[in-house]
Amino acid sequence: MLSIENEMKKMQVIINNNMNIDFDRTLFRGELREQEPMSRHTSWKTGGNADYFYIAADKDDLSDFMTSLPADMPVTWVGLGSNLLVRDSGISGVVISVVGVINELEHINDIELKIGAGVTCAKAARFAAKQGLKGIEFLASIPGSIGGALAMNAGAYGGDTWRYVKSVETINRSGELKTYNRDQFDIGYRSVSLADDEWFVNCTLALDVSSKEDIEEKIKQMLSQRAEAQPLGQHSCGSVFRNPENDFAARLIESCGLKGKQLGGALVSEKHANFIINTGNATSLDIERLIELVQSTVFEKCAVKLIPEVRVIGKKRSEQ
Repeated sequence: MLSIENEMKKMQVIINNNMNIDFDRTLFRGELREQEPMSRHTSWKTGGNADYFYIAADKDDLSDFMTSLPADMPVTWVGLGSNLLVRDSGISGVVISVVGVINELEHINDIELKIGAGVTCAKAARFAAKQGLKGIEFLASIPGSIGGALAMNAGAYGGDTWRYVKSVETINRSGELKTYNRDQFDIGYRSVSLADDEWFVNCTLALDVSSKEDIEEKIKQMLSQRAEAQPLGQHSCGSVFRNPENDFAARLIESCGLKGKQLGGALVSEKHANFIINTGNATSLDIERLIELVQSTVFEKCAVKLIPEVRVIGKKRSEQ
């Protein structure tokens, strides 16, 4: 339960029907931006404005900021935006980013690492390699943050994030920090059972000991495979769809003749059919419509319902 002092702090934030807020900026130390273009924070480089965009100073400041928010203000948490499609009309409320801020990288003991949610997956993989700890080499090929990897149980090359999680720390919209063990979550393929009003702050990973040279060589091989198979250097979100059981989304999409299919500035990659590319002038609506077209075509021709890995957020089309 919030303290009386925290309740009084919340009374100092006044909100009207247009989501215009008079923040008391003495309550927090981070950077608060208004009408921030989300195209700056997604790998597709599309998306409308966020009403407010907050970059925390540190974990304590993040807690102070969350405490200051009205109970009915929408909160959206983003990492590097590599699995995110923000609709063109933008996001109501506040978007919170901790990339490069909640960035602990700590070698706790012989086999355990503590890693902050704002650390990039690639940096986490390299840090583990330097400590002679193996298991998360696959993270080097994932263009996101550890917070995002935890939220979606990100994986590649036969590995997945939660296989190595021992415990996590979270924060809720009341600013409370909590610690959970791995067995307190239901974990599935690209899914984790975390409450909607709670977000990952850091994790403790338990890994295996190996030689630095072997681990670094494995990372090098994975990155080489990725460069050969995927359209790197182009604006995309990585894999758009989850792989169906015992099959591959890319194979199904390609079998339906959808490679090279284009709507507006959005294109199904010729190199990897599970990638949708922003060719330079795509809108989020172009991309969303192409996602829907791929889904409907694959279902019609293959009787398989493709489930997106990408999160589509923001005001719905009817509201645009």
